[in-house]
Amino acid sequence: MSKTTLRASILGGTCLALLALAGCSGSDDFDVSRQIGPDPLLPEPEQSLLPDLKVAEVVGWQDGETPAVPDGFTIAAYATDLANPRTVYTLPNGDVLVVQSKAPPGKPLERPKDYIRDWIMSMARGGGGEQKETNLITLLRDTNRDGQVDERSDLLTGLNSPFGLVWFEDTLYVAAADAILAYPYRLGETEITAEPKVLTPLPGGPINHHWTKDLALSPDGRFLYASVGSNSNAAERGLEAEKGRAAIWQVDRQTGASRVYASGLRNPNGLAIHPETGVLWTVVNERDELGPDLVPDYMTSVQEGGFYGWPWSYFGQHVDPRVHPPRPDLVEKAIKPDYALSSHVAALGLTFTNNSALPEAYANGAFVGLHGSWNRNAFNGYKVIYIPFENGQPAGMAQDVVTGFLDSDRARGRPVGVGIDGTGALLIADDSGNTVWRVASADGSVTPEPRGTDPVVVGATGGNDAAGGATPQEPGATTDGTADPGPQGAAGAEPPANGAAQGATEGPTDGGTDEAGSPPGPSQTDIAPATLPEGAGAPTEN
Repeated sequence: MSKTTLRASILGGTCLALLALAGCSGSDDFDVSRQIGPDPLLPEPEQSLLPDLKVAEVVGWQDGETPAVPDGFTIAAYATDLANPRTVYTLPNGDVLVVQSKAPPGKPLERPKDYIRDWIMSMARGGGGEQKETNLITLLRDTNRDGQVDERSDLLTGLNSPFGLVWFEDTLYVAAADAILAYPYRLGETEITAEPKVLTPLPGGPINHHWTKDLALSPDGRFLYASVGSNSNAAERGLEAEKGRAAIWQVDRQTGASRVYASGLRNPNGLAIHPETGVLWTVVNERDELGPDLVPDYMTSVQEGGFYGWPWSYFGQHVDPRVHPPRPDLVEKAIKPDYALSSHVAALGLTFTNNSALPEAYANGAFVGLHGSWNRNAFNGYKVIYIPFENGQPAGMAQDVVTGFLDSDRARGRPVGVGIDGTGALLIADDSGNTVWRVASADGSVTPEPRGTDPVVVGATGGNDAAGGATPQEPGATTDGTADPGPQGAAGAEPPANGAAQGATEGPTDGGTDEAGSPPGPSQTDIAPATLPEGAGAPTEN
């Protein structure tokens, strides 16, 4: 037996023993529905040597198997044989882009629990045997709008762990693990051969603990919003490792000028603009190791300059006892999220259903993709839920819509990103099942014409105002991305005009002229100020 094999066997045996030990604590009769909505039940924090663990073995889908949907829907595979599909994005002509990616290599493992967690997550991801090439973007084209893919081509390959996309004015913006890249791209093309420009660097390695970075386009088309997750669970690596992180950035699409738009969001994903109000929304993965029933992940509107608590507090003013020194002044400023989704569901995808072709009961709300838990003693998530909205706000209990990803203790698949395709049906990226699923109305309804993920409102100035409100938009006044955007940004103060992030000490300052082959700017801990409010000191974890 080789030394490598021996080490792997020892580690595996140790981890299995620890898994068994961890599974002995806690209770599996907690009613997770009490943690869904604007006022979740928050039990007292629990701390132990190891968190509660229960890992679903990934087995994939057998021939003829699909997730389950309620009456009134049909479900079918839209694309199969993919390689870790994470997000789906619909272009204005109805073409669908599927981002496939895996975590960037080289993350340092500093503590024993890092090794254990890494081994556990490898189990949760599955992927045994020969691995397909990933880190690419595939184009899917339904030429006759019958819900089936007629043409398929790889648009971009060899990317650095891509996740979020935006297309506007003949430019495709790709959020990689360490930068936003801008590619020239005209609708209808089936490949991109031009080299990209680096619009702005983003916090990247070597740690890059939460590496997925999503994108959304402001209602007027001027700004991109980029999500950047934290570099730790609860700031145990110190604040220096968190510069520019646990935040949503606002980036000027023309110049690359950028700033932290909102902070204290541990791992935001699923960025989406509400189609009626123009307000930015996100889903957030909250912290671990406070017990199996803390802390609820959540969906929330995003206020300009808003601070959402991480790492000092959660769900408003609930203090995390592990983080020192305490900062009651910052806790007092923490904004309570709009809607809890329950603990450890790993919410990663969000899309609004307005202007879709789904049944009437689902015409005004949001679908959320719940990737599923690994760190509680009973599974949670592993499904796509629907949350009804009224007047631009959540208004009712979440409903299970797409289920069956979990079969006892085995995972056939795990949903990540969600979106609406060019016919008005729901698409789900299943990164463990390597499939994109299409959920449509059983009566065959389709939209009159395709509608892109990021419709732009002609003459819009907005989004969130200083008080967190919204500027209503003219319904139906959309453009295909060729209109000249208005002069005002999506929300309040503009980024600096020098083309670089506030606090940058070096790197591109000319609006993103670095070639893709060059390093994307300065050391990633220097490209932005700390995401936490001014005066925050570096916390430590007990």
